[in-house]
Amino acid sequence: MNTMTMKWLLRREFWEYKGSMFWAPLAVAALLVLFIGGTVVYGTAMHDIPTHITINGKTVNGYTVGMTLEARHRIAQLASSVYLGAAWPLFGLLTAVTFSYCLGALHDERRDRSILFWKSLPVSDEMTVLSKAITAMVVAPLITMALGFIASLLLLFVSGAAFAVNGINMFGPLLASPDLYLSPLRLLAMLPVYVVCALPTVGWLLLVSSWARAKPLMWAVGAPLVGLLLAKWVSLAAAGVGGTPLNLVAYAQEVAVRLLGGIVPGIWFAFDDAVRPTLRTGADGIDTSGLVSSSYDLLTHADTWLWALLGAAMLYAAMRLRRFRDEG
Repeated sequence: MNTMTMKWLLRREFWEYKGSMFWAPLAVAALLVLFIGGTVVYGTAMHDIPTHITINGKTVNGYTVGMTLEARHRIAQLASSVYLGAAWPLFGLLTAVTFSYCLGALHDERRDRSILFWKSLPVSDEMTVLSKAITAMVVAPLITMALGFIASLLLLFVSGAAFAVNGINMFGPLLASPDLYLSPLRLLAMLPVYVVCALPTVGWLLLVSSWARAKPLMWAVGAPLVGLLLAKWVSLAAAGVGGTPLNLVAYAQEVAVRLLGGIVPGIWFAFDDAVRPTLRTGADGIDTSGLVSSSYDLLTHADTWLWALLGAAMLYAAMRLRRFRDEG
């Protein structure tokens, strides 16, 4: 693979879809900071900081000016362990953006016939399709993670400033909390798991995008849903004839979720009953480090890699279709 060529292909994808991949999440992040931060500032300015807080079922009273160092440490630990949760709207937007991008990535260039220009360049179909897959599974999530971290950090700073105005300095305990620095690293560490789980969905959507002459959304969503309805009908028919229903619905549901929902961050916790998010609570708040180990447990399951291989096969099929598909 020519590294320089791939670099320029990734830049091309970013430039072409900069509005949905960068400006849209940036706008959402700005709105989160504006409205949530504004609510915190307004609430503390108009009603002051409340006189008690409950942490793990224990109530700490009278923590205004006379708040003890231990109480401030507990509040800072809780805030630093969950502050990235403010960025979840951005990850919801990421799901919609990635879905739309994959469906239009190969279909739109055939519809507007710009594929004739791109095929005139000395770039293989394999590298072109692979660049689109990398953009969907790596570049877009990294942009969202970065913007989400910045927005969450700004909200944490605004909250700390609101406390400081009321005579409570939280910046020292916050900066001393390890979770303030480890939380974004844990989020980044789950990116490989996201790539493996998103591969079937990205492969399917790019395959439909390269194959469908019109209405790729209908084909991408309709085919799995029709398969699910057929599986349910066959199962009910078998139950009516033989008295024993066929267990097809569960398999059809998994197929539909794998093909359509793999790009949802955290969806892997719903793929298997043996994989569950691990959140441990202690005296100092919530320990989110178990989320990473729970996520990587999924990679020990054979069906995860079978679906990843199927996704890679669909990517290869999309590459072949792009080479031979009629541009007209």
